[in-house]
Amino acid sequence: MSWSYRAPWWLPGGQAQTIYSALWARTHEQPEPAWHRERWDTPDQDFIDVDWLSDIASPSHNNTLIPSTNPSIDSRAAGAESVGVLCVLFHGLEGSSRSHYAQAWADQARQWGWRLAVPHFRGCSGEPNRAPRAYHSGDFEEVSWILQRMRSEHAGPLLAVGVSLGGNALMRWAQEAGEMARHTVDAVVSVGSPLDLTASGHAIGRGFNRLVYTPMFLRTMKPRAMTKLAQYPGLFDREALLRARDLYEFDNLFT
Repeated sequence: MSWSYRAPWWLPGGQAQTIYSALWARTHEQPEPAWHRERWDTPDQDFIDVDWLSDIASPSHNNTLIPSTNPSIDSRAAGAESVGVLCVLFHGLEGSSRSHYAQAWADQARQWGWRLAVPHFRGCSGEPNRAPRAYHSGDFEEVSWILQRMRSEHAGPLLAVGVSLGGNALMRWAQEAGEMARHTVDAVVSVGSPLDLTASGHAIGRGFNRLVYTPMFLRTMKPRAMTKLAQYPGLFDREALLRARDLYEFDNLFT
């Protein structure tokens, strides 16, 4: 499939498109997507929550029935729950299955009859994780074990998509995995990801970005960190973190 995108004349530039889509754009044509949740234990004795799209339509799009291009995958494997397409969506910074892009992705997936899973990075599902750790844009080991488990439980085509931070972690995994990546997934897609983290970090800490996006992220990141500090007293300097005014300061103290 292929298509092109042209922004409407009244919505010029990345800033306007980003803000409009987050606040006012319609994310689904059908009723709001319904999810069911699974809790997966992690290799380090923690957990993540994986939200699965519940209301999937009958496959109606040609791409829903494409065979796997992975020679190591038997699409007729016994015990496989599905041989249709499974798309795994890794969310962005402070995202979840409730994020506007996840809702839009779910709406499209159910129209095509695709299964969709949204694994939440540590602490992003609405419940604090157990371990004294958060998540970060280079968290490729987390992506690795999630995709390996998805592969082991799904016999059909497996697609991995990452948005923003999730895309960065996914691309890092693809690079680190090397040849093993193509034996795990059939395709990877990164959407709007900050591949140059140094440049992106400087950019989000300046001008309009610092006034709008930085406070938006810190508004949820700081309370999440305080919850973790309550679990693990002494984990970081509380007062210094509360004084943090940009993501660099926050990351140096907690992430």
